[in-house]
Order: sequence, then structure tokens, then C-alpha cells
Amino acid sequence: MNKTVNINLGGMVFHIDEDAYLKLTRYFDAIKRSLNNSSGQDEIIKDIEMRVSELLIEKQKSDKHVVGLKDVDEVIVVMGQPEDYILEDEERSNQSFNEYGSRKHKKLYRDKEKGMIGGVATGLGHYFGIDAVWIKILFLVFVFAGFGTGILAYFVLWIVTPEAITTSEKLEMTGEPVTISNIEKKVREEIESLSSKFKNADYDAMGNQVKSGAERISSSFGDFVMTVFKIFAKFLGVILIMSGISVLIMLLIGVFTLGTNVFVDFPWQNFVEAGNFTDYPIWSFGLLMFFAVGIPFFFLTLLGFKLLSPNLKSIGNIVKYTLLAIWIIAVAIAISIGIKQATEISYDNKTVEKKAITISTKDTLFVKFRYNDYYAKDLNHYREFEFVQDSANHQLLYSNDVRLHVLHTDEAAPYIQIEKSARGNSFISAKQRAEKINYKFQINGNHLILDNYFLTDVKNKFRGQEVDVYLYLPEGQLFKPDASVQDYDDSENDFFNLHFSGNYNYKVEGSKIKCLNCPSEENDYEDTTEETNIENDTVNEVSIKINGKEVLNGKKTNGRLTTDKNGVIIKIN
Repeated sequence: MNKTVNINLGGMVFHIDEDAYLKLTRYFDAIKRSLNNSSGQDEIIKDIEMRVSELLIEKQKSDKHVVGLKDVDEVIVVMGQPEDYILEDEERSNQSFNEYGSRKHKKLYRDKEKGMIGGVATGLGHYFGIDAVWIKILFLVFVFAGFGTGILAYFVLWIVTPEAITTSEKLEMTGEPVTISNIEKKVREEIESLSSKFKNADYDAMGNQVKSGAERISSSFGDFVMTVFKIFAKFLGVILIMSGISVLIMLLIGVFTLGTNVFVDFPWQNFVEAGNFTDYPIWSFGLLMFFAVGIPFFFLTLLGFKLLSPNLKSIGNIVKYTLLAIWIIAVAIAISIGIKQATEISYDNKTVEKKAITISTKDTLFVKFRYNDYYAKDLNHYREFEFVQDSANHQLLYSNDVRLHVLHTDEAAPYIQIEKSARGNSFISAKQRAEKINYKFQINGNHLILDNYFLTDVKNKFRGQEVDVYLYLPEGQLFKPDASVQDYDDSENDFFNLHFSGNYNYKVEGSKIKCLNCPSEENDYEDTTEETNIENDTVNEVSIKINGKEVLNGKKTNGRLTTDKNGVIIKIN
């Protein structure tokens, strides 16, 4: 039985047997000897340790797993032998990598070194092997054409995608094999790049900047600014946590209350069902909303906790990418449902029913609206959209969306035209839905009685059903609307201006329907003056009396009288 020891490798603790530990120790000693006098030796060793730690973690089957010789040998095969690497001989290095069969797959990281903001676009460019410019253009397209979804997608990717910090992660980001030679090569490139920056730097300017920077940092104002930023970060974290948790709770409640009656029937379920123009169940909309809106707010909540506690442990890449995939799928399905929902009401069509009213123009046409006392108790019970049941317990849609339009006709007799309209995904379906509207009216002699409501089966759903009643009146027709008409009249005021303060008689005269017995104050909208010519050479004397009092007495008057509608003289020319 071999002894086991505990080691700390790349920040992780492993249980390893003694033989495996000795071999791993000799392996790292050999690496250190091969990197003797190399610049950045400590950084290279650190990256190699982290890479070996990652490979050993992948081989652990449980928390009690003991690393053995077999595990160490497999890791060495992946990493390569120290004596195998020659920095200048890249061909041999690549050949050695292929021989040992290391992974060539890329991993998604954020490249903040080359990125402008969070390195998301640059990291995606590395992953897909394209220029990061095209990724940035795609984000901009979704910002303007996708109602800001580009910003949301960028923010979610920023949260769920880790940053490439270590040399091993940078190699995995670009798809290069994580071997000793590549790690050493990458570290050398970074050191040479940093060295060239120092060589080309203006040390006088840098000295002045460092001096002024030190002065600013040492000043109390700098401390104050840093304190303010820290307080703001904590405050922002609290706001994000509170808002995120509140939205998640509301979404969770919505999942259980939208379209489900497991626990209780909610009053708004029928309205939601009537507004659902797709064939999907209502509860699926609750789930979609929970994922499409809830996942971003979940990450906002995590960001808030991160601001409050920077050392908070990450939820892990597997969870992050799983939630990201679910969010993308939910958004895609929601968009497709939205498109289908819109197409279901994209067409508008109607049915027309015309019926003559057999009365003469000298007969007064009486018009009134009536209600059904089974569905309402008075005319004031106005509902644009309501669920009801008839006497046979059939569920129906009830609406008072009925409008009366009084118009002029050149025909000899009046007539009524009923137009029932609805919407659908085609002209045919819209017309079929309009035909299913149940609206009634009666013509009893010179009495026109109109229902103030219409009904339709609940299966037709609410798709903009309306009823328009067009009453066409010929020249000279006498007309008397009931007080019930005032709530449903939608006529043009230039032709018919209904007076609400009384029960008046009207008559069609030319381009207007005029009130015959309205008080003068009711006719302020009309021209209150009219001119009358009284040119007549045979008139020898003119005598005008108003209310028994003579106001004019003259002889041989040729001129013009201007009177108002009631015959009161305003001016004599």
C-alpha cells in the first residue's frame, strides 16, 4: 500500500500517491532545468501548473479520488516532455503535439487585451475564426434592428463568458495546444512586447506622469473619489439585487397564474385566452416569459452580489452556458410566436346587410337603442369586451362596440345598412369571423329599434369585432332619435349634430340634418343669420310686428331684411 500526500497545484488541492508525487516532482524539476535562465520562468511554471491542475481535475471521479501514476503519465503525454521542446523549431513542436494527441478544440473566452469594452466580440472572433469587426457589426445590427437585443445579448455574454487571464486560457482561446513549448513561447512574446514598450517609451514623460499620478493618489481628493465609487458600486449592487429578485418573483407568480387553474380560477384567464391567437397553450407563454426575461435578470442579480462581494464564487461555466442556450431558444420562440400573433390580425374584412325602411319622407322615423336585460340591466352597462353565458350555459363574447352613422342618400326612401367587421390572418378568415357576429335590429313601421350589443361564440376569440349601423335618410325626411342614441352616435357633425339635452325633431335639408324645435342656444354651432330679399316695387307700405309690437312702418321700401332663425330682424339695408 502506497502512501498518499496532499499537494496544492495551481490553487487546487489533490490527493496523490507517493510514486505519482515523486514522478510529478521530477517532471516539474526537469521543466525548471529546461527553462533555466529564461525570462519569465516563474510565469511559465505557474501557467504549466494551472494547466496540469486542469487536466487532473478532469480525471477526478469523486472528491476522494487519489491521483496515481497512470493519471500523471496521461498528463505528461498531453503536456509533452521538457526535453522535447525547442522554441525555435516550431515544426518539431507541432509534430510532437500531434503525436501525443492533445486537444485542438477552442474554448470561448473574453479577450480584454485586444477588446474595446469587455472583449466579448474579440473572444467570439477567436472562437469562430473570423475578424472581430464582423461580430461587432452583427451586435450593432441587433441593437438597431432588433429593438436593443444586441445590447442585452452582449451584456449576457459578458457575464457568462470568462476572461482569458492565464497563458493556458489564452492558448485555448486561439486553439493552440497547451504544451510546455507553447506556454513558454506565449510568455516570451508577452515579455518581449512589454520590453519593446519600455524601450520605445518616453521616460521623461512617464516620469512626469508617474509623479503627477502619485501626487493625485496621495491627495485626499483621490481618496474621496475612490470612496464614492465604492459606495456607488455597493448601492448599485443592492439595486440590482432588489430589482432582479422582484422581477424573478413576479415572473414565477406569472408562471403559476397564467393559463392554469390548478389552484384557483383567475378572472383574467378568459381575457388572456381570447387574446391568444395562436394554438399554443397559455402556460407556455408564462414559461417563455420566465426564461426570456428571467435569465437576464438572474445574471443582473448575480452581478449585484458580485458588486457587494467581489470574492463571490462563480456559478460555473456549465450553468452559465446552459442558461445562455435556454435564453436564446426562449427568445427565438417568443419572436416566432409574436410574428404569428401579428399575422392573425393582419387582415380586416366585413359583411354587409342592407334593408329598406318603407316609409315616406313626411312620416317621422323614430330611432332608439335597446338592451337585453339578460346581459345588462340598463343602457349604461357599456362593455367593449366581456365574457357572458346565455340561458343554455354557452359561453359567449359580449360587446357594446356598436356605432350609428347617419348619412344622406339620393334614394326616395330611407334604408339601413349593417356592417359587421372582424380581423384574421386572411381576408377569407376575417370575413368568416365577421359572419359569426350575432347582431339584431327591428323595423316596426316607422320605428327602427337597434340592439346596443352583439354576441359571438368564444371560440371566435376577440379579434377586433365591430358593428357599424349606417342609416341613410333622403331629402326632406323627418327624423326623431331617442335619448338612447347619444351613446352610440358616431355621425359627422357637419351633417348631423345630435343634441343631448332634449328630445328633438330633425329634418334632412340639403347638406345637413336640421333641428326643428331646438332652442337657439342649442344651435350655436349653426349660422344664426339668414338674409331675405324684399325687393318688390309694388309694395307701398311695409309693417313688421314682433310679439304684437310694431318695429317697422314705412312706405315703398325696396331693400333687404337680415333676420335670425326665429325671424327676429337684425339689420335692414
